[in-house]
Amino acid sequence: MDDAPLTAPARPCPICGKPAARKFGVFCSERCSLVDLGRWLGEGYRVPTSESPEDTPAKPARDGAGDGRDDGPEDEGTE
Repeated sequence: MDDAPLTAPARPCPICGKPAARKFGVFCSERCSLVDLGRWLGEGYRVPTSESPEDTPAKPARDGAGDGRDDGPEDEGTE
């Protein structure tokens, strides 16, 4: 029989290429895992799609419109 371990060979860290550490999953360190997280949160990674930008819904305006507050100019003395 073969004395090879039952686990797959270690893959390199996807950020820096060093050997991955079990403690950090596929990464070699906390730093590399945080670099990867920052790329996801900063939209550095994107999932390919066949939709064109015209097919995606527009994001709502962030100017406070429609939030129930009246931030417009006040009409004092115009009765």
